[in-house]
Amino acid sequence: MTEKNITATVNFYLLGFKNICKYRTVIFIFILASYTTTIIIDSIIIQLVSTRKCFGSPMYFFLKNFLCSEILLVTFIVPNMLRVIWLNGATISIPACIAQSYLYCASASTECYLLAAMAYDRYLAICKPLHYNNMMGKNLQHNLVVFCWVFGFLLTSVTLYLLCQLDFCGPNTINHYFCDLAPIEELACSDTLVIQREILILSVPLIVTPFFSVVMSYIYILIAILGMPSVTGRKKAFLTCSSHLSVVGMFYGTLVIVYMIPSKGQLQSVNKVISVLYTVVTPLFNPFIYSIRNHEIRGAISTLSIKKWLQNKK
Repeated sequence: MTEKNITATVNFYLLGFKNICKYRTVIFIFILASYTTTIIIDSIIIQLVSTRKCFGSPMYFFLKNFLCSEILLVTFIVPNMLRVIWLNGATISIPACIAQSYLYCASASTECYLLAAMAYDRYLAICKPLHYNNMMGKNLQHNLVVFCWVFGFLLTSVTLYLLCQLDFCGPNTINHYFCDLAPIEELACSDTLVIQREILILSVPLIVTPFFSVVMSYIYILIAILGMPSVTGRKKAFLTCSSHLSVVGMFYGTLVIVYMIPSKGQLQSVNKVISVLYTVVTPLFNPFIYSIRNHEIRGAISTLSIKKWLQNKK
């Protein structure tokens, strides 16, 4: 009986962005500044929503959890991304790579569910205003949030288990700046048919179902708004949904573009650039969208800034 001479791969090599030596420092500073700003602004909004009584409505409770998931998502990706950019490519162990892929998918899945929960909250507030307080009670709020977090991390653990079963014994270079699912699959020596089918099946409850829930909620919201007799009432109802709708558009828009574009050949570079929009730029814009369009959050941030300025003057 003959034995195959197979050398197991221990580490992956993340290529990052090729041919950026001239602009490496500029790109590094931009991404670091974007990441730092995202963390700071998200943390300020979370603190305000958690400590001030005026932010006691369900909308802000869901917003707080959504921003927490945003912080997790960018933290799982950006610090190592900065290392890859600065070194113009860097190694990562296979367990660390698989862990990053799982945590990224889990936090993104949780965001999908939280956006659906926020859409359902807006549906109840606009379409069933008289019953809103009774229907969206504390128990339902907490149950929805627990479901979002648990289901997002639990379902993606199936992918984690299957990734851990793969063997890696050939090429070890990933033409990306983080460990996404597709590049990991491409480097596997063992059969990946099971995991490909599993990802396709899980995309229904993790992505399609929450998106369908958001779409249906906004169809009913639009019908309710158009049926309002008052122009002022229609405008107010639309403004309460505009921030969330903008975030939903950015989130699913970049998500679809990233995973609809083939990740092979020359399109890999395009895919990586669009992935930067999804993992860096979109999380940066989201807190600004909520703070700029929401007069309560905008007013609270202004008050907090004035208080800190007065304290520094003393």
